[in-house]
Amino acid sequence: MTFIWPKMLFSLLLLPVALLLYWRMQRKREKDLLRLGTLGIVSGLEKMPLRRAQALPRIIFFGGLAILLFSTARPEMVVALPRIEGTVILAFDVSASMAADDFAPTRMDAAKRAAKGFVAGQPSTVRIGVVSFSDGGLIVQSPTDDREAILATIDRLVPQSGTSIGQGILVSLSALGNPEPVAGGVFAPALILMLTDGENTTLPDPLEAAQFAIDRGVRIYTVGVGSASGTEMKLEGFLVFTRLDEELLQNIASLTEAEYFNAENEADLTAIYENVDLQFVAHPKKMEITSLLAGLSMIVLLIGAAFSLVWFGRIV
Repeated sequence: MTFIWPKMLFSLLLLPVALLLYWRMQRKREKDLLRLGTLGIVSGLEKMPLRRAQALPRIIFFGGLAILLFSTARPEMVVALPRIEGTVILAFDVSASMAADDFAPTRMDAAKRAAKGFVAGQPSTVRIGVVSFSDGGLIVQSPTDDREAILATIDRLVPQSGTSIGQGILVSLSALGNPEPVAGGVFAPALILMLTDGENTTLPDPLEAAQFAIDRGVRIYTVGVGSASGTEMKLEGFLVFTRLDEELLQNIASLTEAEYFNAENEADLTAIYENVDLQFVAHPKKMEITSLLAGLSMIVLLIGAAFSLVWFGRIV
Protein backbone atom coordinates (compact mmCIF):
# COMPACT_ATOMS: atom_id res chain seq x y z
CA MET A 1 0.00 0.00 0.00
CA THR A 2 1.23 3.50 -0.83
CA PHE A 3 0.00 6.97 0.13
CA ILE A 4 -0.51 10.17 -1.87
CA TRP A 5 -0.24 12.32 1.28
CA PRO A 6 1.91 10.13 3.60
CA LYS A 7 2.55 13.01 6.03
CA MET A 8 -1.10 12.87 7.04
CA LEU A 9 -0.34 9.57 8.80
CA PHE A 10 1.05 11.72 11.61
CA SER A 11 -2.58 12.66 12.32
CA LEU A 12 -2.91 9.20 13.89
CA LEU A 13 -0.77 10.53 16.76
CA LEU A 14 -3.80 12.59 17.72
CA LEU A 15 -5.65 9.40 18.58
CA PRO A 16 -3.73 8.49 21.79
CA VAL A 17 -3.97 12.15 22.85
CA ALA A 18 -7.74 12.04 22.34
CA LEU A 19 -7.93 8.75 24.24
CA LEU A 20 -5.96 10.21 27.16
CA LEU A 21 -8.17 13.32 27.32
CA TYR A 22 -11.29 11.19 27.12
CA TRP A 23 -10.03 8.88 29.87
CA ARG A 24 -9.29 11.87 32.14
CA MET A 25 -12.74 13.35 31.47
CA GLN A 26 -14.39 10.03 32.30
CA ARG A 27 -12.38 9.67 35.51
CA LYS A 28 -13.41 13.16 36.57
CA ARG A 29 -17.05 12.41 35.74
CA GLU A 30 -16.99 9.19 37.76
CA LYS A 31 -15.47 10.99 40.76
CA ASP A 32 -18.12 13.71 40.52
CA LEU A 33 -20.88 11.08 40.39
CA LEU A 34 -19.46 9.26 43.39
CA ARG A 35 -19.24 12.50 45.37
CA LEU A 36 -22.82 13.38 44.50
CA GLY A 37 -23.87 9.86 45.41
CA THR A 38 -22.50 10.17 48.93
CA LEU A 39 -24.49 13.35 49.34
CA GLY A 40 -27.67 11.55 48.34
CA ILE A 41 -28.15 13.66 45.21
CA VAL A 42 -27.57 10.80 42.76
CA SER A 43 -28.91 7.30 43.47
CA GLY A 44 -28.85 3.99 41.67
CA LEU A 45 -25.11 4.03 40.91
CA GLU A 46 -25.04 0.31 41.57
CA LYS A 47 -27.24 -0.14 38.47
CA MET A 48 -24.73 1.52 36.12
CA PRO A 49 -23.60 -0.72 33.20
CA LEU A 50 -20.55 -2.86 33.70
CA ARG A 51 -17.25 -1.32 32.64
CA ARG A 52 -16.83 -3.85 29.83
CA ALA A 53 -20.21 -2.91 28.40
CA GLN A 54 -19.30 0.75 28.77
CA ALA A 55 -16.03 0.19 26.89
CA LEU A 56 -17.51 -1.45 23.76
CA PRO A 57 -19.18 1.64 22.19
CA ARG A 58 -16.05 3.65 22.93
CA ILE A 59 -13.79 1.08 21.28
CA ILE A 60 -16.03 1.08 18.19
CA PHE A 61 -16.17 4.88 18.11
CA PHE A 62 -12.41 5.36 18.40
CA GLY A 63 -11.85 2.57 15.84
CA GLY A 64 -13.97 4.54 13.36
CA LEU A 65 -12.00 7.68 14.17
CA ALA A 66 -8.72 5.81 13.54
CA ILE A 67 -9.94 4.67 10.10
CA LEU A 68 -10.99 8.24 9.26
CA LEU A 69 -7.59 9.67 10.23
CA PHE A 70 -5.83 6.92 8.26
CA SER A 71 -7.88 7.77 5.16
CA THR A 72 -6.64 11.38 5.19
CA ALA A 73 -3.27 10.08 3.91
CA ARG A 74 -5.10 9.05 0.68
CA PRO A 75 -3.96 5.41 0.58
CA GLU A 76 -3.58 3.54 -2.70
CA MET A 77 -3.46 -0.19 -3.30
CA VAL A 78 -3.16 -2.49 -6.30
CA VAL A 79 -6.56 -3.96 -7.19
CA ALA A 80 -7.25 -6.57 -9.88
CA LEU A 81 -10.11 -5.07 -11.89
CA PRO A 82 -11.90 -7.51 -14.20
CA ARG A 83 -12.98 -6.26 -17.60
CA ILE A 84 -14.01 -7.66 -20.97
CA GLU A 85 -10.99 -7.52 -23.20
CA GLY A 86 -9.88 -8.93 -26.50
CA THR A 87 -9.59 -8.46 -30.23
CA VAL A 88 -12.28 -9.10 -32.83
CA ILE A 89 -11.64 -9.30 -36.56
CA LEU A 90 -14.66 -8.51 -38.72
CA ALA A 91 -14.04 -10.61 -41.84
CA PHE A 92 -16.22 -9.30 -44.69
CA ASP A 93 -17.06 -11.28 -47.79
CA VAL A 94 -16.73 -8.73 -50.63
CA SER A 95 -17.31 -11.20 -53.44
CA ALA A 96 -19.59 -10.29 -56.35
CA SER A 97 -22.43 -12.41 -54.94
CA MET A 98 -22.67 -10.02 -51.97
CA ALA A 99 -24.33 -7.56 -54.36
CA ALA A 100 -27.37 -9.85 -54.60
CA ASP A 101 -30.62 -8.24 -53.50
CA ASP A 102 -32.32 -11.14 -51.69
CA PHE A 103 -31.52 -9.03 -48.61
CA ALA A 104 -32.78 -5.47 -49.03
CA PRO A 105 -31.13 -3.49 -50.41
CA THR A 106 -28.20 -5.95 -50.86
CA ARG A 107 -26.39 -8.66 -48.93
CA MET A 108 -23.42 -6.32 -48.51
CA ASP A 109 -25.58 -3.63 -46.92
CA ALA A 110 -27.12 -6.22 -44.58
CA ALA A 111 -23.64 -7.38 -43.57
CA LYS A 112 -22.54 -3.80 -42.92
CA ARG A 113 -25.66 -3.19 -40.80
CA ALA A 114 -24.96 -6.29 -38.70
CA ALA A 115 -21.29 -5.35 -38.28
CA LYS A 116 -22.06 -1.77 -37.22
CA GLY A 117 -24.51 -3.05 -34.64
CA PHE A 118 -21.83 -5.37 -33.28
CA VAL A 119 -19.26 -2.55 -33.08
CA ALA A 120 -21.72 -0.32 -31.23
CA GLY A 121 -22.37 -3.05 -28.67
CA GLN A 122 -18.72 -3.66 -27.69
CA PRO A 123 -16.98 -2.02 -24.71
CA SER A 124 -14.07 0.32 -25.41
CA THR A 125 -11.61 -2.30 -24.12
CA VAL A 126 -12.32 -4.51 -27.16
CA ARG A 127 -10.11 -3.78 -30.17
CA ILE A 128 -11.68 -4.38 -33.59
CA GLY A 129 -10.04 -4.90 -36.98
CA VAL A 130 -11.52 -5.34 -40.44
CA VAL A 131 -10.53 -7.83 -43.15
CA SER A 132 -12.09 -8.02 -46.60
CA PHE A 133 -11.89 -11.15 -48.72
CA SER A 134 -12.99 -12.22 -52.18
CA ASP A 135 -10.62 -14.46 -54.17
CA GLY A 136 -7.89 -13.12 -51.87
CA GLY A 137 -7.77 -11.35 -48.53
CA LEU A 138 -6.71 -7.92 -47.31
CA ILE A 139 -6.35 -6.26 -43.89
CA VAL A 140 -8.22 -3.00 -44.45
CA GLN A 141 -8.17 -1.89 -40.80
CA SER A 142 -5.69 -3.11 -38.19
CA PRO A 143 -7.21 -3.81 -34.76
CA THR A 144 -7.98 -0.53 -33.01
CA ASP A 145 -10.25 0.99 -30.37
CA ASP A 146 -11.05 3.93 -32.68
CA ARG A 147 -14.73 3.26 -33.39
CA GLU A 148 -15.05 6.03 -35.99
CA ALA A 149 -12.16 4.59 -38.02
CA ILE A 150 -13.75 1.11 -37.88
CA LEU A 151 -17.15 2.36 -39.05
CA ALA A 152 -15.58 4.43 -41.84
CA THR A 153 -13.70 1.34 -43.04
CA ILE A 154 -16.91 -0.72 -43.09
CA ASP A 155 -18.65 1.98 -45.14
CA ARG A 156 -15.92 1.85 -47.81
CA LEU A 157 -16.32 -1.87 -48.54
CA VAL A 158 -17.76 -2.76 -51.97
CA PRO A 159 -18.34 -6.11 -53.78
CA GLN A 160 -15.47 -7.29 -56.00
CA SER A 161 -14.86 -10.78 -57.46
CA GLY A 162 -14.76 -14.46 -56.37
CA THR A 163 -14.90 -15.97 -52.87
CA SER A 164 -12.16 -17.61 -50.81
CA ILE A 165 -13.41 -18.10 -47.27
CA GLY A 166 -10.18 -19.92 -46.45
CA GLN A 167 -8.16 -16.83 -47.43
CA GLY A 168 -10.47 -14.70 -45.29
CA ILE A 169 -9.70 -16.88 -42.26
CA LEU A 170 -5.93 -16.93 -42.85
CA VAL A 171 -5.69 -13.17 -43.41
CA SER A 172 -7.80 -12.61 -40.27
CA LEU A 173 -5.30 -14.69 -38.31
CA SER A 174 -2.54 -12.54 -39.76
CA ALA A 175 -4.41 -9.44 -38.52
CA LEU A 176 -4.37 -11.04 -35.06
CA GLY A 177 -0.59 -11.38 -35.25
CA ASN A 178 -0.53 -15.06 -36.30
CA PRO A 179 -1.11 -16.57 -32.82
CA GLU A 180 1.00 -19.54 -31.77
CA PRO A 181 -0.60 -23.01 -31.41
CA VAL A 182 -2.17 -23.65 -28.00
CA ALA A 183 -3.31 -26.69 -26.04
CA GLY A 184 -6.78 -28.05 -26.77
CA GLY A 185 -9.59 -26.23 -24.99
CA VAL A 186 -7.50 -23.08 -24.51
CA PHE A 187 -8.82 -19.95 -26.23
CA ALA A 188 -6.99 -16.75 -27.07
CA PRO A 189 -8.62 -13.42 -26.12
CA ALA A 190 -9.37 -12.98 -29.82
CA LEU A 191 -11.93 -14.18 -32.34
CA ILE A 192 -13.10 -13.80 -35.91
CA LEU A 193 -16.62 -12.69 -36.83
CA MET A 194 -17.12 -13.69 -40.46
CA LEU A 195 -19.95 -12.12 -42.48
CA THR A 196 -20.52 -14.02 -45.73
CA ASP A 197 -23.01 -15.84 -47.94
CA GLY A 198 -20.79 -18.92 -47.65
CA GLU A 199 -20.40 -19.58 -51.39
CA ASN A 200 -16.77 -20.62 -51.53
CA THR A 201 -15.23 -20.78 -55.02
CA THR A 202 -11.45 -20.72 -54.44
CA LEU A 203 -8.81 -22.54 -52.39
CA PRO A 204 -7.69 -23.01 -49.66
CA ASP A 205 -10.28 -25.30 -48.14
CA PRO A 206 -12.34 -23.32 -45.58
CA LEU A 207 -12.51 -26.19 -43.08
CA GLU A 208 -8.74 -26.70 -43.19
CA ALA A 209 -8.27 -22.98 -42.53
CA ALA A 210 -10.80 -23.20 -39.69
CA GLN A 211 -8.84 -26.09 -38.16
CA PHE A 212 -5.70 -23.96 -38.40
CA ALA A 213 -7.54 -21.22 -36.46
CA ILE A 214 -8.88 -23.42 -33.65
CA ASP A 215 -5.42 -24.99 -33.21
CA ARG A 216 -4.39 -21.45 -32.22
CA GLY A 217 -7.33 -20.95 -29.87
CA VAL A 218 -9.18 -18.61 -32.24
CA ARG A 219 -12.90 -19.20 -32.65
CA ILE A 220 -14.78 -18.22 -35.80
CA TYR A 221 -18.33 -16.96 -35.41
CA THR A 222 -20.10 -17.00 -38.76
CA VAL A 223 -22.95 -14.76 -39.90
CA GLY A 224 -24.90 -16.03 -42.90
CA VAL A 225 -25.96 -13.21 -45.23
CA GLY A 226 -28.42 -14.24 -47.93
CA SER A 227 -31.43 -16.49 -48.39
CA ALA A 228 -31.25 -20.29 -48.35
CA SER A 229 -33.64 -20.40 -51.32
CA GLY A 230 -31.25 -18.22 -53.35
CA THR A 231 -31.75 -15.60 -56.04
CA GLU A 232 -30.58 -14.73 -59.54
CA MET A 233 -28.35 -11.76 -60.32
CA LYS A 234 -26.60 -10.33 -63.36
CA LEU A 235 -22.83 -10.69 -63.29
CA GLU A 236 -20.72 -9.44 -66.21
CA GLY A 237 -23.64 -9.89 -68.57
CA PHE A 238 -24.56 -13.35 -67.32
CA LEU A 239 -27.51 -14.41 -65.18
CA VAL A 240 -26.04 -16.20 -62.14
CA PHE A 241 -27.86 -18.10 -59.38
CA THR A 242 -26.54 -17.55 -55.84
CA ARG A 243 -27.70 -18.79 -52.44
CA LEU A 244 -26.60 -18.91 -48.84
CA ASP A 245 -24.48 -21.97 -47.95
CA GLU A 246 -25.55 -22.36 -44.33
CA GLU A 247 -24.10 -25.86 -43.97
CA LEU A 248 -20.53 -24.69 -44.61
CA LEU A 249 -20.85 -21.76 -42.21
CA GLN A 250 -22.37 -23.97 -39.51
CA ASN A 251 -19.51 -26.45 -39.94
CA ILE A 252 -16.88 -23.70 -39.60
CA ALA A 253 -18.53 -22.39 -36.42
CA SER A 254 -18.96 -25.86 -34.96
CA LEU A 255 -15.35 -26.85 -35.74
CA THR A 256 -14.02 -23.79 -33.92
CA GLU A 257 -16.41 -24.19 -30.95
CA ALA A 258 -18.25 -20.99 -31.86
CA GLU A 259 -21.77 -20.24 -33.16
CA TYR A 260 -23.55 -19.63 -36.45
CA PHE A 261 -26.01 -16.75 -36.83
CA ASN A 262 -28.42 -15.87 -39.61
CA ALA A 263 -28.48 -12.17 -40.48
CA GLU A 264 -32.08 -12.48 -41.70
CA ASN A 265 -33.27 -13.36 -38.22
CA GLU A 266 -33.61 -10.33 -35.90
CA ALA A 267 -33.22 -12.56 -32.83
CA ASP A 268 -29.99 -13.95 -34.28
CA LEU A 269 -28.70 -10.43 -34.93
CA THR A 270 -29.31 -9.57 -31.28
CA ALA A 271 -27.53 -12.80 -30.29
CA ILE A 272 -24.49 -11.74 -32.31
CA TYR A 273 -24.10 -8.63 -30.18
CA GLU A 274 -24.74 -10.42 -26.89
CA ASN A 275 -23.30 -13.93 -27.24
CA VAL A 276 -19.99 -13.47 -29.02
CA ASP A 277 -17.80 -14.66 -26.18
CA LEU A 278 -14.74 -12.62 -25.27
CA GLN A 279 -12.83 -12.99 -22.01
CA PHE A 280 -12.89 -11.37 -18.61
CA VAL A 281 -9.32 -10.34 -17.87
CA ALA A 282 -8.18 -9.08 -14.45
CA HIS A 283 -5.64 -6.28 -14.75
CA PRO A 284 -3.77 -5.05 -11.67
CA LYS A 285 -4.29 -1.31 -11.26
CA LYS A 286 -3.26 1.09 -8.54
CA MET A 287 -6.42 2.59 -7.09
CA GLU A 288 -7.02 5.24 -4.43
CA ILE A 289 -9.24 3.84 -1.68
CA THR A 290 -9.76 7.02 0.35
CA SER A 291 -13.49 7.14 -0.32
CA LEU A 292 -13.92 3.49 0.66
CA LEU A 293 -12.12 4.00 3.99
CA ALA A 294 -13.96 7.26 4.68
CA GLY A 295 -17.27 5.51 4.07
CA LEU A 296 -16.25 2.61 6.32
CA SER A 297 -15.23 5.02 9.08
CA MET A 298 -18.64 6.73 8.91
CA ILE A 299 -20.39 3.39 9.26
CA VAL A 300 -18.22 2.37 12.24
CA LEU A 301 -18.74 5.76 13.92
CA LEU A 302 -22.51 5.49 13.46
CA ILE A 303 -22.52 1.97 14.93
CA GLY A 304 -20.56 3.18 17.94
CA ALA A 305 -22.89 6.13 18.38
CA ALA A 306 -25.97 3.88 18.11
CA PHE A 307 -24.65 1.49 20.79
CA SER A 308 -23.88 4.42 23.06
CA LEU A 309 -27.34 5.96 22.64
CA VAL A 310 -29.09 2.63 23.31
CA TRP A 311 -27.01 1.74 26.39
CA PHE A 312 -26.26 5.14 27.96
CA GLY A 313 -28.73 7.59 26.40
CA ARG A 314 -25.87 9.69 25.01
CA ILE A 315 -23.12 9.49 22.36
CA VAL A 316 -19.96 8.15 24.06
